[in-house]
Amino acid sequence: MTGHQQPAEKVSRTYGAGDVSFIVPVGGAAPAWPRSAASLARLDPPPKEIIAVIDGPDERLRRLTEEHLGTVPNVQILALDQQGGPGRARNHGARAASGDLLFFTDSDIEVPPGLAAQVAEPFNRPDAPAAVMGSYDDAPGDPGFFSQYRNLLHHYVHQTGREQASTFWAGCGAVHREVFLDAGGYDEAYGMPSIEDIELGTRWVKAGHEIRLVKDLQVKHLKRWSFRDMVVTDLFRRAIPWTELMLGDGEIVNDLNVKTRDRLSVVTAFFPFLPLAGALFWPQLLLPALITWGLAALLIVGLNPDLFAFYRRKRGFLFAAGVLPAYWVYLWICGAGFGGGMLRHLLKGWGR
Repeated sequence: MTGHQQPAEKVSRTYGAGDVSFIVPVGGAAPAWPRSAASLARLDPPPKEIIAVIDGPDERLRRLTEEHLGTVPNVQILALDQQGGPGRARNHGARAASGDLLFFTDSDIEVPPGLAAQVAEPFNRPDAPAAVMGSYDDAPGDPGFFSQYRNLLHHYVHQTGREQASTFWAGCGAVHREVFLDAGGYDEAYGMPSIEDIELGTRWVKAGHEIRLVKDLQVKHLKRWSFRDMVVTDLFRRAIPWTELMLGDGEIVNDLNVKTRDRLSVVTAFFPFLPLAGALFWPQLLLPALITWGLAALLIVGLNPDLFAFYRRKRGFLFAAGVLPAYWVYLWICGAGFGGGMLRHLLKGWGR
């Protein structure tokens, strides 16, 4: 972690696929890694190098990586002596990289063959940013409902976000190597997948660097989401730490998952609990309470018409109808995460 950095100079050369270093942390069970690694082996034109960083002494993952990437030119396989999370693994990969552009992705992502050249292209524009990020595509790899719902939500949020981004995403994101190293890389205090990429992006923006959301830069997410995965990840690894980060910075952004419309949707999602609580003491309020839930459902859809139209267009009316309760739970998680993040922020302040 360093202090103030100067913004990177504008591009003065032309970048191509051969200037891009792909960096992939590999840890845990990594069930999708064989398919992900196979897609990296098909990159054409190839990047300068592919650096797979095994997060800890895992012989199975090392063998699996060698099986799928061992014969690919310009591949480095780094095995760390202990597990430390994806941020630490990415830092090791970045320090070993020789490309002028660092591209980060994950071991549960399938990349398209032409991605290396596509990553380099935005850095050749006259108004080239310091970093770029993309999104998941609209065809998630797992067919399950929660996988389709959750990954399509990510796609929609990024496709409707501002091109001048306020955060970074390491699932499909690239940055000038010197910008990354000057900022000190990822905060390794995040020992599990969390908001380490978002936190790094906020430091870049504070230093005067531009991060651009490139909407046609897309990759396929292969992860199988369950309801439990969704709740745990969104609450403890995203909402609570992201709230802490924003409160610590003293700025609540209005982009991606935290637009004003999303905040209004969260308030709406919690409102029906008030009359329901009253019905516990005065049973005659039960019918009005149920009506309130119906009105809240209509209002949530009314606040997010484009989102539900997107789901209907992609997966049909029945799927979009099923999204409503799942999205409602997501809004509860966002509200609970904001409360939990605020509480942790206050406790830290009192402890100083």
